[in-house]
Amino acid sequence: MFNDTPVIAIEEHYWDPEMARHFPAGENNSHVADQLAEIGDTRLRAMDEAGIDVQVLSHGAPAAQKLRPEIAVDLTKRVNDRLAEACARHPGRFAAFAALPTPVPEQAARELERCVNELKFKGAMIHGLTNGLFIDDKRFWPIFEVAEKLDVPIYLHPSVPHSEVTKYYYEDYARDFPTVIRPAWGFTVETATAAIRLVLSRALEKYPRLQIILGHFGETLPFLLWRIDQALARPGQEGLGFRRQFSQHFHVTCSGFFSTPALTCTMLELGIDRIMFAVDYPYVDNKDGMNWIRELQLSIDDKRKLVGNNARRLLKL
Repeated sequence: MFNDTPVIAIEEHYWDPEMARHFPAGENNSHVADQLAEIGDTRLRAMDEAGIDVQVLSHGAPAAQKLRPEIAVDLTKRVNDRLAEACARHPGRFAAFAALPTPVPEQAARELERCVNELKFKGAMIHGLTNGLFIDDKRFWPIFEVAEKLDVPIYLHPSVPHSEVTKYYYEDYARDFPTVIRPAWGFTVETATAAIRLVLSRALEKYPRLQIILGHFGETLPFLLWRIDQALARPGQEGLGFRRQFSQHFHVTCSGFFSTPALTCTMLELGIDRIMFAVDYPYVDNKDGMNWIRELQLSIDDKRKLVGNNARRLLKL
C-alpha cells in the first residue's frame, strides 16, 4: 500500500517494572497496564495485525522526571539498558527514545550521550515538569547542547499539570471527568506551554540545529501559530519570530489524534515533511491509527512521508 515504505510509529509506550514501582498510582485500566508491561510477542502481534513495521519505544509518563535526584541517575540507566536489550531481541522491529534523569540535569545530558552513542537510541523523551520546573529552565540546557551535537531530537511528551494548576483549573470537574486533567485538555495545555516557553527562552537560538517533537498534532500549536506570532510581534516586545522558529525546530506526530481536519491544518502550517505517524499505543489501538491512514486522501508520496519516510530521515532509522 505504501510502495514498500515501512510503517514507523514513534510514540509507543511501555513501562519498566522498576521505574513503575515509584509511581504507585499506576494505570487504572488493567488491560492497558498489561500491554505497557510487555515488549515482545503480544506487542509484535498487535503491530502485525495492524500493519505497523516498527515501534519507537519510550517509557510512559511520568518516567524519570518525578524521581528523587538521589536515585534518578542510576535507576534511569538501568531502565535504558533494559530497553536496549528489548530492542536487541527484536532487531528491525523496535527502536528507542531514552529516558533522562532530568532531576540531575548534567547527568541527564551525559545519559543522553551514552544512550545515543552506546545503545544506539534515536533521541530522548521528556515527560512534563521535572519536580515543578519546565524544560526551558537553563539548568536543562546541557541536554539541548548534547542533542544538537549528536543530531537527535527531544520529544516533549505530556504529563500531569502542576498541582496548583490542577487545583485551580480542573479540580471542580475532575471527579466526574477525570480525563479533563489528562488527554482531554490538561496534557495539551501543559505541553503546549512547555513548547512556547522553549521558544521564549531563546534556547532554540542558542542551539540552532536542535529539533523538538510534539505529539497530538503539536498540542494545538499549529492551529494557533499565526495568532501567537502576530501577538508576540506587537510593539513593545523583543523580536522573536515565533512562527519561523517553530517551523524550523518542531516536528509533530498524529499520536492518538486521527483527525483529517487537524492533519490538514498542520500540513498547511508546517508542511508534510514535519509530520510523522504515531499511535500512542497502548492507550490507543494500533488499528484505529492504521485504518485512518489507509482512508486518507493524500498523494502516495505524501502518505509515504507520513507513515515512515519522515521518521526514517529525522531518527536515522
